[in-house]
Amino acid sequence: MIFSYKATSMDGIIAEGLIEAADETAAVAKLRSSGVIPLRIASHKEGGPQRISFKSSKSDVLTFTAELSAMLKAGLPLDRSLEVLSGISQGRGTKDIIRSVLASIREGSSFSDALNRHPKVFPRLYISMIKAGEAGGVLDVVLEKMNDFLESAKELREHIFSAMIYPSILVLTGSVSIIVLLTYVIPKFTVLFSEIGASLPFSTQMLLTFSNGLRKFWWIIAGLAAAGWVILRRHVRTDAGRHRMDALKLRMMGDVIAAIETARFCRTLGTLLQSGVPMLRALDNARDVINNSVIASAIPSVSKGIREGKGLAAPLENARIFPALALSMIRVGEETGQMDAMLLQVASIYEKTMRTAIKRFISLLEPAMILCMGLLIGFIVISMLMAVFSMTDLPF
Repeated sequence: MIFSYKATSMDGIIAEGLIEAADETAAVAKLRSSGVIPLRIASHKEGGPQRISFKSSKSDVLTFTAELSAMLKAGLPLDRSLEVLSGISQGRGTKDIIRSVLASIREGSSFSDALNRHPKVFPRLYISMIKAGEAGGVLDVVLEKMNDFLESAKELREHIFSAMIYPSILVLTGSVSIIVLLTYVIPKFTVLFSEIGASLPFSTQMLLTFSNGLRKFWWIIAGLAAAGWVILRRHVRTDAGRHRMDALKLRMMGDVIAAIETARFCRTLGTLLQSGVPMLRALDNARDVINNSVIASAIPSVSKGIREGKGLAAPLENARIFPALALSMIRVGEETGQMDAMLLQVASIYEKTMRTAIKRFISLLEPAMILCMGLLIGFIVISMLMAVFSMTDLPF
């Protein structure tokens, strides 16, 4: 296979070209054996490698982390690595951010402090891990672990997104079909029924009334729906509103949310502990990655238990926010002194459990949605057919 690559020498000289290898791993090994540091490798058929641009998504931070980790691991100084990254990035926003970080470092700031000046790009978790790497002198190792963490988080997001594509399309197409029936098809029959003057079945009268109201007052309905959506959004942004919404989500999709939050919390905490972040600070940062406020609200009691010398497993068990299997494994990790490795193992298990739970939830959601759409459309069709059949009873 032919691969296109971009690499840098130990002096920071950028080189681009093509290389032939059996696979991507072999291409990386071949480049490293030639004395250069590979930055990007892609199949030549796929075109040139992608550039980082902090405008778009978290995947760009992942690319930045992977490239910086590769250069630091190869022995390139931090300032020179950032200078190389600023030179190979095309986006103006990306260049500005990297150059700003580089300027701060050359002015005497630490790498973590320089990143902290861009909180919209680099989250607090990212900066905490960088700070731990600087304190321990293992910045390249921490960046590598952070790269693995971001890869896992990206895979998790993409899995959830892909699982919800079909239900979303189903809701959209079904809603459009019903709206077309109510606003375009049924009014055609309304004219016919009014000319004949027949007595219509109750279900047909109700349907025609609803259709006429929808056509005449659609702007009022749309306005009320928009206002309701805005009010709901504002309510959810409050602490009380978000807590109520998250509690409802837990009741509706408890297994799925528990698996997602357990995997996210354990992977974050395990990665932070493995990178040398103290337990209490790691726990505080891990709380920030929990999206469900009901689960997140129990973390302060866990921190309190740790301060009182109760360890991690017992306070987590008392909080009753994570599954029993996860708590048992965390207790084993605490007893054996391998808490970080056990937390990462728990995360891997529950990421698999999460995928299974999502598949199960979608397998139930899809037929339920199809059934609801079918009942609505069936009611409309049957109501109209009943009216048509009632016309045959009229004397001529």
